[in-house]
Amino acid sequence: MAGGPGYNDGAQFIWGTTVRLLLNLLWLFFGGFVSGCLWLFGGLVLACTIVGLPWAMAAWRIAGFVFWPFGRQIVDRAGYTGEGDLGTGCFGFILNVIWFIFAGWYIALSHVFIAVLEAVSIVGIPFAFKDIQLAQLALAPVGKDIIDIP
Repeated sequence: MAGGPGYNDGAQFIWGTTVRLLLNLLWLFFGGFVSGCLWLFGGLVLACTIVGLPWAMAAWRIAGFVFWPFGRQIVDRAGYTGEGDLGTGCFGFILNVIWFIFAGWYIALSHVFIAVLEAVSIVGIPFAFKDIQLAQLALAPVGKDIIDIP
C-alpha cells in the first residue's frame, strides 16, 4: 500500500547512510584523522608502560570512534550487555578516577574548546556534538563501548 507504514524505509536508509558517510569523510578531513592518530599513539605509549594497558585499550576504542563517529554511539558496557566485568565494577571506577586526574580532564577540556569553535558555524554543529561526546568519553573511558546505530 503506497504511503503506508514503511513506505519510504529504503530511501530513508540510503539518505541516512549517505549523510553519515559524508559527515564521516568531512570529519576525517577536518581533523578527525589527526585526532584518531593521536589517540592511537597515546594508546601505544600507555601499552608500552605495561601498567597503562587498561587505559591503552580504552584509548584504542576511543580512536576507533574518533576515526568514524557518525552512525555510532557510546554506551555503558554493563548497561548494554547486562553483564559486569572488570572494567565496569569498582576496579573500573578506580581506573577512571586515575585517568581523570592524570589525563581525562584536560583532554575533555580540549574537546570542549574545539566544540565551541565548531559550533560557531551552522555547518560545524554536528561536529561540535561529536566533540562533546568525545569530551564525555575522555572523562571516564573505562567500561564504555562503541556500538553502531542501526
